[in-house]
Amino acid sequence: MPSRRPALVRAVLVAVSIVVWMAIASFGGQAQGKLSQVQTNDTAAFLPSSAESTLAAEAGREFVEAPALPALVVLTPAAGGQVTDAQVEQVTAVAQAVPQHAVPGTDAVWADYLTADPVVTPSQDGEAILVVYSLDADSAEELVGDEESVTGAFVGDLRATLDDELGATASSAGEAGLNAWVTGPAGFVADLVTAFGGIDGILLVVALVAVLLILVVVYRSPLLPFVVILTAVFALTLAGLVVYLLADSGTLVLNGQAQGILSILVVGASVDYALLLVARYREELRHHEHPAAAMRRAWRACLEPIAASAGTVVAGVLCLLLSELGSNRSLGPVAAIGIVSAFLAALTLLPAFLLIGGRRSRFYFWPRTPRYVETSATSADATPAELTGVWGRLARWVGRHARAVWVSTAAVLVAFAAFLPTFSAEGTSETDVFRTEVDAVAGEEVLAAHFPAGSVDPVTVIVAQGDADAAARAAQGVDGVASVAPYTGTPAGAPTGEQAEPLVVDGRVRLDVSTDAPSDSRAAQDTVRDVRTAVHDVAPDALVGGAAAETVDSVDAAQRDLRVIVPVVLIVIVLILTLLLRAVTAALVLLLANVLSFAATLGVAAILFEHVFDYPGADPTVPLFAFVFLVALGVDYSIFLMTRVREESLRDGTRVGVVRGLAVTGGVITSAGVVLATTFAALAVIPLLFLAQLAFLVAFGVLLDTFVVRTLLVPALVHDLDHRTWWPSRLARPRVPARER
Repeated sequence: MPSRRPALVRAVLVAVSIVVWMAIASFGGQAQGKLSQVQTNDTAAFLPSSAESTLAAEAGREFVEAPALPALVVLTPAAGGQVTDAQVEQVTAVAQAVPQHAVPGTDAVWADYLTADPVVTPSQDGEAILVVYSLDADSAEELVGDEESVTGAFVGDLRATLDDELGATASSAGEAGLNAWVTGPAGFVADLVTAFGGIDGILLVVALVAVLLILVVVYRSPLLPFVVILTAVFALTLAGLVVYLLADSGTLVLNGQAQGILSILVVGASVDYALLLVARYREELRHHEHPAAAMRRAWRACLEPIAASAGTVVAGVLCLLLSELGSNRSLGPVAAIGIVSAFLAALTLLPAFLLIGGRRSRFYFWPRTPRYVETSATSADATPAELTGVWGRLARWVGRHARAVWVSTAAVLVAFAAFLPTFSAEGTSETDVFRTEVDAVAGEEVLAAHFPAGSVDPVTVIVAQGDADAAARAAQGVDGVASVAPYTGTPAGAPTGEQAEPLVVDGRVRLDVSTDAPSDSRAAQDTVRDVRTAVHDVAPDALVGGAAAETVDSVDAAQRDLRVIVPVVLIVIVLILTLLLRAVTAALVLLLANVLSFAATLGVAAILFEHVFDYPGADPTVPLFAFVFLVALGVDYSIFLMTRVREESLRDGTRVGVVRGLAVTGGVITSAGVVLATTFAALAVIPLLFLAQLAFLVAFGVLLDTFVVRTLLVPALVHDLDHRTWWPSRLARPRVPARER
């Protein structure tokens, strides 16, 4: 009687793996739900310490007891016309009552989180009222009540109060009431957090449902898709647990966009790795009677390509650590943690699930159960169906017309890439960030119509007292500047006494430069650049800061990151490919093909964003993130293909290896590409411009890599190069195949 010890060991390993992952899920599921509580979405928090706006903010702290985050309430008569004295009195009474409201879940009142009393100011045209609340910026991210930030809770309470006390909001105004909007930096932060709130729920549900439907079509099995999806969910709980612990301890900074990308990346990568392993496992089940033997052979065959794929993506995203922006740097380790979690789940939990039935584990594939067929051929041999099916016919066609295929394909990609220079990535205004109507954006438009747009959140100039007059004159002469006034200690938005003396701190004064355009707009950013040039000409040591300046420095840092990180990513990936394929030529072919694919993707996006979607430009981080993910993920599919081509080439030569490799991997890699594109496309459900643009770029780019680069360009080019593809390895020497196909 054969020993039962191997079977017992397998059973123990399967049980331990499942139990460990169950434990991870029990803690990770809770952590995943709390990720939004450790988010930071303040632009200033991500700026480099050397940025001028950061230095200005540090110097500006000396002029105030605490830095303020303004929440602006703008009101207009619902029936139009002039604001009455009674309405001003009513608004003043409500405004003064808000600071005494209780803070949810605490014994404090809102006055404890305000740096000054609210200021009520009617507009000069008499058609609007502005109320300025100054939240303590240092406390804005604290959690209160139901684990909501101070900013979100205050803005929510303010909006509810305006609706209840004044009997009107912008959407439900009574004829005699007032329309009211909460805007300003605090309003935008609150609406941004609300938009990101869909990440924990709707985004993940949409992604999982879409992937499940694709897997049902791919596997034509009622059970296997759920096993793969469950593996992805468990991987996400591990990633969520690790990221939460690191973010909660302050080791890394998590923002909403990083959390959204984490969810999508983990689901997409987990399913991709699972597709590759399951496809090879199904193939091996026809050559091995016991599922455990088939899994062992499949696991060993898939370990190298999956590890190389995960390693390539991890190395690529970790290059973001070279970024000057904290938001970019944080995405690097967050994404790397997600990929490692997907890798571990696919190679430990998924095999355990698939072997849970022992000898009867084939039931997962029902009703298309692969049957064991005794054969003298090796398990790597492709079946007749694989060679005569759609992918087999396509592979042979590519082999017969290799040069024509790669030349024509490359020409089309180059034609699309020619539009790359027209891709606009110079930043957008904050009002353009949202793709749906939000209170902060609507309020900003009303504010700009009735008040000096940049007066409440001005550009600040910290300058030596002796240079203050010259700096003020220089700033006043800049187009787009409405006024320049020295800071006297009066809260923002409050009337300033004509005889008030400037506040002097350590021999320096602060100048408040009001702009014609709102501080969040592109026009204000252009004004900041001009103010810096003018002021630095007369006072080289002056520091120009403020919200608009922070945006300018963020855009400049992102553009610098694009110039620095892209070459590093390319060098890292080509080194990994060279080590994996043992060939310099093959590594360069894959890299150049994927870079061309990325350039073509940006070219297509430039056409669609400008002429079809009518997008107002893009943030510089959009092409950076798209590049990192597309090149790293796009190379994945070429890795899956080329590792199999190399395996086949060792026996039969390169040209036969290309045809066989494309034939047997075509279906699974295409399925993986469609799954990953679908998961990234799910980012578009979050109503933010950045995520919508990234969703399109990555989804379209992945499909381009899957159906064009990996299917046509790379196989045809490798077939044409033949053995030269593998230089300088021993495969680069011409050889006669062991058998002709």
